[in-house]
Amino acid sequence: MVFIIVLLSLLLLVLLITYFKVNTFISFLIVSILAAIVLGIPMSKIPGTVEKGIGSIMGGLTLIIVLGAMLGKIVAESGAAENISTVMVRLFGVKHLQWGMAFTGFIVGIPLFYGVGFVLLVPLIFSIVYKYKLPLVYIGLPMLAALSVTHGFIPPHPSPVALVVLFNANMGLTLIYGILIAIPAIILGGPLFSKTLKHIKAGKSEIFNLEEVDHSNDSYNKPGKWNSFITALLPVILIILFTVLPYLVPKTNVNAHEIISFFGSANIVMLIAIIYATFSLGISLGRPIKSVMITYSEAVKDIAMILLIIAGSGVFKQVMEESGVSLLLANNLQGLPIHPLILAWIITAIIRGCIGSATVAALTAASVLLPLIQSSGVNPNLMVLAIGAGSLMFSHVNDSGFWMFKEYLGISVKDTFRSWSVMEAIVSIVGLIGVMILSIFI
Repeated sequence: MVFIIVLLSLLLLVLLITYFKVNTFISFLIVSILAAIVLGIPMSKIPGTVEKGIGSIMGGLTLIIVLGAMLGKIVAESGAAENISTVMVRLFGVKHLQWGMAFTGFIVGIPLFYGVGFVLLVPLIFSIVYKYKLPLVYIGLPMLAALSVTHGFIPPHPSPVALVVLFNANMGLTLIYGILIAIPAIILGGPLFSKTLKHIKAGKSEIFNLEEVDHSNDSYNKPGKWNSFITALLPVILIILFTVLPYLVPKTNVNAHEIISFFGSANIVMLIAIIYATFSLGISLGRPIKSVMITYSEAVKDIAMILLIIAGSGVFKQVMEESGVSLLLANNLQGLPIHPLILAWIITAIIRGCIGSATVAALTAASVLLPLIQSSGVNPNLMVLAIGAGSLMFSHVNDSGFWMFKEYLGISVKDTFRSWSVMEAIVSIVGLIGVMILSIFI
């Protein structure tokens, strides 16, 4: 009966979000409270459960996501992202433009949220296509595949960060493993797969019959190329550095390890990155500090709903824990003849197919799978990546990314399935294979 209640709760969540178009955060709250009542949590304790659920998940990741959004916003607005894109095109040349586009998507996608990166980079795709007379989908898909993969696998994106906190995983190791898996996923789902799509003819995209924004009258300068790369990649550089340093410093040097632990914290890393970006992409270019702070304020507004969705998933997770359902689920799931990492991928992929949102699918699956980690002993870093891979599967008509790709590129629904949906399936499956290979050695 308990499992039926959980399944009905997930079904109700899917229906509220997809059919009734209820806000995802409100849907999480409604379903969590109803589930708490049905599962026997005393009504007087439910408000406390809601508060505890929000606090437990938001405490560990609010700073990371907010500071990450600020960094992404200033990288985009300052022209640093445009610089990175231009360098990549020149570096790879016209003959290997696909690889340049994929690499650009990967570099730019690390600090930028998917939606921001998509809107920022699609105009670049159009300008290259018009300039070199190349097929639109053939050139555009590798870049967007890289954006999608960084969104699913690599911190500081919201879903991987939230999963790292939930599973008590290591941010640095998850980032390193995520990059190792992301590279083959991007190669297969991007440049190689898109070679089969040269025949897809794109229609006229009304979205790009817009005048380009003229920055010639801006009172501040544009950043240099090295400045753009260093600022955008600083969080990744620091996280990897402080993950490797403990293995190089003698264990007897306790003070050094304490300092490394402090500066290696994801919150401190993101704070250092945003302070550096404030000077490198703001003040040093002649931009007033007030203008930079306005940019940061706008960035927080952009991700307010993402934070609320994550908070809502924390409430659902808390209900599962306090009702004892999580322990029951873990005991039964553990008995299935399926590897926990594969099981996590399957559950997440099914939820993604039903709901459409990769972030919501990952966080919903995590709330059910959390006790499985504790009971099965599976590596939490790999569990984060298995769920991340599953969250990219089954992208179709209920996914906003599907429609963004279709409308921006001006292609048919059929061709969107043949290109975007298949690409998402490829990166998801390659991601799972990569996780399973890593599990052999880790």
